[in-house]
Amino acid sequence: MVRRNLVLALLCLTVLAPIVLYTDRLSAASNPSSNDEALDEASALSFGTNQVGEPHALSQESTNSVKEPVGVIYFDNSSNSNQIPTDPVDGFASSTTAELPSGKTEEHKSRVLSAAVDGKVWPEREAVIKEVTNGVIGNGLKKPESVEENKEMGSQQTIPNSVPAKEENESEKQHRQTSPRNNPEKRQTILRKKKSSNMTIPDGRVRQLKDQLIRAKVYLGIGPIRANPHLVKELRLRIKDTQRVLGDATKDSDLPKNAYEKLKAVEVILNKGKQIQDDCAAVVKKLRAMVHSSEEQLRIHKKQEMFLTQLAAKTISKGLHCLPLRLSNEYFSLNSSQQQFPYQEKFERPDLYHYALFSDNILATAVVVNSTMSNANSPADHVFHIVTDRLNYAAMRMWFLANPPGKATIQVQTIEEFTWLNDSYSPVLKQLRSQSMIDYYFRAHHATANSDANLKYRNPKYLSILNHLRFYLPEVFPRLSKVVFLDDDTVVQKDLTGLWKVDMKGKVNGAVETCGENFHRFDKYLNFSNPLIAKNFNPHACGWAYGMNVFDLDEWRKQKITEVYHYWQNLNIDRQLWRLGSLPPGLITFYNHTLPIDHRWHILGLGYNAQVDLKDIDSAAVIHYNGNMKPWLDIGLPKYRGYWSKYVNYDHIFIRNCNINP
Repeated sequence: MVRRNLVLALLCLTVLAPIVLYTDRLSAASNPSSNDEALDEASALSFGTNQVGEPHALSQESTNSVKEPVGVIYFDNSSNSNQIPTDPVDGFASSTTAELPSGKTEEHKSRVLSAAVDGKVWPEREAVIKEVTNGVIGNGLKKPESVEENKEMGSQQTIPNSVPAKEENESEKQHRQTSPRNNPEKRQTILRKKKSSNMTIPDGRVRQLKDQLIRAKVYLGIGPIRANPHLVKELRLRIKDTQRVLGDATKDSDLPKNAYEKLKAVEVILNKGKQIQDDCAAVVKKLRAMVHSSEEQLRIHKKQEMFLTQLAAKTISKGLHCLPLRLSNEYFSLNSSQQQFPYQEKFERPDLYHYALFSDNILATAVVVNSTMSNANSPADHVFHIVTDRLNYAAMRMWFLANPPGKATIQVQTIEEFTWLNDSYSPVLKQLRSQSMIDYYFRAHHATANSDANLKYRNPKYLSILNHLRFYLPEVFPRLSKVVFLDDDTVVQKDLTGLWKVDMKGKVNGAVETCGENFHRFDKYLNFSNPLIAKNFNPHACGWAYGMNVFDLDEWRKQKITEVYHYWQNLNIDRQLWRLGSLPPGLITFYNHTLPIDHRWHILGLGYNAQVDLKDIDSAAVIHYNGNMKPWLDIGLPKYRGYWSKYVNYDHIFIRNCNINP
């Protein structure tokens, strides 16, 4: 009995020894320690519980000849891990399978397993080992998830713990696993993205067409191609087609459906031209000539644009010319009693909210009044004092008689009513009527860039005394204590009664400052090369805006501001201290007499700056279309026109008859 037990123990030893040796060698060959521990436990479970007791495992092996499996694994200790040396016995790569196609992994796996013992194929042993390599170990134990992931990603470890590799850090493994070279699917995805990258650019096809157009024009100017009339004819035809397809397109969605076919057709012609002309020096020379010509044309066009913009700003549209004519005709058909405004007793009441508007533009003045009253909390307490010239006096009165702004009070005056405003009292009025000033404006041979670099100062509006009447507010309103001045190119968006509650702190003028860093400071408007200016003013002093101003008329009279204005106007008779306009003399007159108020009261730039923040516009009490691009002109900025046009009744009979449209 003892001998029988000894024989059985020896038999078990002979069966288990080669398997244990094989699995130990497999465990030693794996790099990650976590995989070693997992597979050691799996091996113990598998062979200790299920495999030992199976009779077919005993019948397949002799007790006298137990041989160690040979040629299973070869370690690669060379420095170059990218090389794949092949074993002469079984042809298995000794270091890595990273460079092998993913479709070959199963083939190499079977070749490794079939060579486990003496290079022979043992089906039973292969079945046992395949259970380990396929992820089913013992009682359903699966391979680690990291092994499965590596297999799916096409990593180097085709068989867990069966492929030896040099020790490597985690960053190298991660790079190897995510490398597009080792992942065919990922590599194909990247190639597809690169191939279609130019199609994802919003204007990619537009750019290609424009580039082709330039190349075609270059080829037309090169000698060898010009000698080929057939090619020249084709190039010109394709240039016309491309120009027709492009039109005003700025992105691919603007192009017609046949744009891609046109692009391919042009490319074919350009390839023909490229074969004929391969002289790079000639192409470069032609391109440089085209660049020089384009720059010269751009300079000329910019100069023309500036001139035409100034011209458009000075002119009066047909509709705005028609409107005062029709209104004047209607006004003179009224009797004297119908020509009077109601509430005249409010004209001089200092406890009400008084506004001053000096303009000859009826529609613009109507927008200022309408917008102010639309946002007023107490419309009956607002009084508008409108001063215009004799030509538009009847039309201005007729408009507000026919379109009274609710309960607000309207007073319309002509500048001729102010008899005190004459040449002997006002130096600026004397200067504006001088022959030298008239020549400066109306003689074309003097209106050149050499005499004045900035054309905006040649606007004839500077000849109008309406533009300078703002310096005589105490004389215009002798019984008022405070008044808000509004330009006719403004729109009121909030109630303005808070302006009368501003503490002026002894200042005369309340205005929004316009300087930011080095912009809109005194040196921008005044000639500091003149010693008189340099001595009395700070070139870095902050400028402020005309267009919405609060004037304390009592302080004005007390500090004799009008006399200061006259003093500096007499010194500038030859325009050496500042150029024309009302802002430079305003900066001088109210120097150290201006109170900065919150910028939300007054937002500027809607007549020239297309980048004004819409949030600032919406939060502003008054928006100002200063600049040449007025909202009632065709050159006005479309993005801002809606703020102005919503206060115009385009269904009004006079506006409709004069073809004034939004």
